[in-house]
Amino acid sequence: MAKESFDKEIQFLRLLALTSGAFSRQQFAERLGISVHTFDKTLRRLKDVVGSMQQQNYYDSADPLLLFLFRAKSVKESESERLSLLLGTMQQGEALTAMELLDTCCGAMPAHLPPPDEKTIRSDLKYLEEVGVIRKEPGPRPYRYRIQDQLVRSLTDDELRDLYDFVDVMSNTQVPSVQGYLLRDGLKKQLQRTAGGEPAVEAFLYKYHYHSRILDEAHLFTLLHAIRRCRKVEFLYFSPKSEKSYASKNTNPLFERDAAGKMVRTLPLRIVYDHQYGRWYLLAHGREGLRKYRMEGMTQIEEHEAVDEAWYGQKQTELDDKLRYSWLIDTGPAVRVRARFFSPEGSEPNFVKERVLLQGQWGEIVQEEEQSFIYEITVNGITEIKPWLRSFGSSCEVLEPRQLRQEMIAEWKEIRDYYESV
Repeated sequence: MAKESFDKEIQFLRLLALTSGAFSRQQFAERLGISVHTFDKTLRRLKDVVGSMQQQNYYDSADPLLLFLFRAKSVKESESERLSLLLGTMQQGEALTAMELLDTCCGAMPAHLPPPDEKTIRSDLKYLEEVGVIRKEPGPRPYRYRIQDQLVRSLTDDELRDLYDFVDVMSNTQVPSVQGYLLRDGLKKQLQRTAGGEPAVEAFLYKYHYHSRILDEAHLFTLLHAIRRCRKVEFLYFSPKSEKSYASKNTNPLFERDAAGKMVRTLPLRIVYDHQYGRWYLLAHGREGLRKYRMEGMTQIEEHEAVDEAWYGQKQTELDDKLRYSWLIDTGPAVRVRARFFSPEGSEPNFVKERVLLQGQWGEIVQEEEQSFIYEITVNGITEIKPWLRSFGSSCEVLEPRQLRQEMIAEWKEIRDYYESV
């Protein structure tokens, strides 16, 4: 099976979303570390993908625009045709052997594509079984394979619609979400087959603006797999300050060149999601100790050797201790933050207090009056909690520590200057 990554397309689309198309072809190519020719070829590839996916308008689909990349993950044309034939044949409901499926593929493959051999078909079946699309029937050789769709086939149309609505809500409100979107697509197609048309009008419409979050989920499951198996990973990393975000993986030694990124081999310990900015972070243990990586800068991820489980558990315990007072991933010295929140006049319930109690993590309200209350929390550093405090605007006054109070005063003065009359 094609194991080709699509790092280049991910970084291409990320840059396109961030710049809103303001870069020229040359600027795009330089930022990605590729040639203009490769840029044009990638653009044509993505246009073909969009056309083949038959994108529908927003009101007919709540999918994030960039999700189509996951549906078109690098698969060669011959593999795409082969998998479609295998699944279409098994969709008829009868369990078939590898040789029966081979005969079908050889007879139905387009003339311009080479016919598969037995080894290729068995490799395809093994892959489909690993990802849960088909199952091997119990019994003696030769083994028979069947589509894994017992659940949806056993549901009534009403139950299927209820399941579809549930998956729709969860995939749009929970992280990670891409797997949920793909499951929702499968349920929609099943509804079309059984009900003879489109499912009922969407109960909810969503539009998510954090494109990076969706794109970074391409790496998420690879890293989670390595964490579960206590394995090290290696990747080419581009820091947020790097002038480039991608470098091609050259296999021809005649065309090798130094990449702008840094090759990293490290032991992944935890993945953290930042709801404030829609970013994924990898916390890992390397030769320098605990390191933090933005997943948007990671490319060419590969698994490597496993480590001792007991030692791995020890490193995770050490990480837990360092993150004990972390608002997100800060491991700096602990500091007590004290802030006064002002209750909105004539508002019942008190939405400021409700938000503080909901989002304030382990902090607590230590003093409460009719018009305000004081909130305290101990956190690692002040950098990560500052945006949250600032988001309350005039409803929040930082009391301690003095450094944070002075920084907030300076920032609000700067904002005030922006709005002075011209």
